[in-house]
Amino acid sequence: MMNKNQKGFSLIELLIVVAIIGIIAAIAIPNLLASRRAANEGSAQQSLRTISSAEATYYATVGNGTYGAMTNLVGQSLVDSVLGSSAGSKSGYKFVITGPSTTAFAAAAAPTVNSGVTATGTRDFCIDQTGVLNSRTSTSTTPAASCDSTFAPVGN
Repeated sequence: MMNKNQKGFSLIELLIVVAIIGIIAAIAIPNLLASRRAANEGSAQQSLRTISSAEATYYATVGNGTYGAMTNLVGQSLVDSVLGSSAGSKSGYKFVITGPSTTAFAAAAAPTVNSGVTATGTRDFCIDQTGVLNSRTSTSTTPAASCDSTFAPVGN
């Protein structure tokens, strides 16, 4: 009882289209996730550079020769409130400043998720009073307390 004027797609044609869309998605999604991780890492690096500049400004002005904690930097509007929030998280990375004193500070960042498909980053970053940005392969979701020998300068 087929009418010759019936128009539409057959089941086979629809299955072929769905299969093609599935193949394209299987290729595109991993690249999209890798791009997101790279963007998060770039944001973390820039945020640490911002913290380093803020520490130098604080040290030379309000701090009177002392580096400041994150709350001090936010209080002086040297870093934004998102970066300096109590959670200390921005773009998939956690940030912490340790040991602000008259001679040193260390600011570090670690991804909130460092493995699997949903990883927000694969590297930890650290910067101190020398202004050298360092990185290492992430082993934890807790930011480092110092820029120790396990870190290497970024770009080397």
